[in-house]
Amino acid sequence: MSQNNLILLVEDDRRLAQLVKDFLESNDFQVAIEENGNRVIRQAQNLNPALVVLDLMLPGKDGLTLCKELRPQFKGPILMLTARDSDLDQVLGLEYGADDYVIKPAEPRVLLARIRALMRRYYQNDPREQEALVFGQLCIQPTARKVVLAGEDIILSSHEYDLLLSLAAQAGQILSREFLFNHIYNREYDGLDRTIDVRISQLRKKLNDNPENPTRIKTIWGKGYLFIADAWQ
Repeated sequence: MSQNNLILLVEDDRRLAQLVKDFLESNDFQVAIEENGNRVIRQAQNLNPALVVLDLMLPGKDGLTLCKELRPQFKGPILMLTARDSDLDQVLGLEYGADDYVIKPAEPRVLLARIRALMRRYYQNDPREQEALVFGQLCIQPTARKVVLAGEDIILSSHEYDLLLSLAAQAGQILSREFLFNHIYNREYDGLDRTIDVRISQLRKKLNDNPENPTRIKTIWGKGYLFIADAWQ
């Protein structure tokens, strides 16, 4: 199977999985289904899908554990399916490396829209046209969607990378939460979503920025976030 449009759907409800598979395949994707959490890592390695749709409740390993284990080795987008009343699972999913989430029961066209948005964001740009951004010991390489800090590779989810690139590309400018959300997710910000805050927190941890007193990615209260260009020496 071609890897360009292959989705690995991890869902143990066989009827639901087949419905989702049929719908996505009618919209020009290929879909491989895996229903057991214990086999997901191997399936991802064997198939090398473009995107993984990952349910939380699974036999074997649960979705959060899988997301945490999958993220260091899978560079593509991960979309999680979460329960309607599970804010904690949604936050943990983002912290463990998921790029986005859809609340179950997922309306097929909403799921399709989120998948297409992730695919556009991750795969649309011609990396040959993008130059590396270097700030002291920090190097952001769009060619490989790679981040290196003090000689060490930093493992980021695709949306963590997109957020860092957005901030770094406009270093010295305050970017509002609404702007960042709209730019990364291509949908309207409702004023309540905590996704950007979670990702900023994760970036600070991964980039050795003191969360209590950040000096590299600063919070400007009431306005947004500010990338400090000369703080990476």
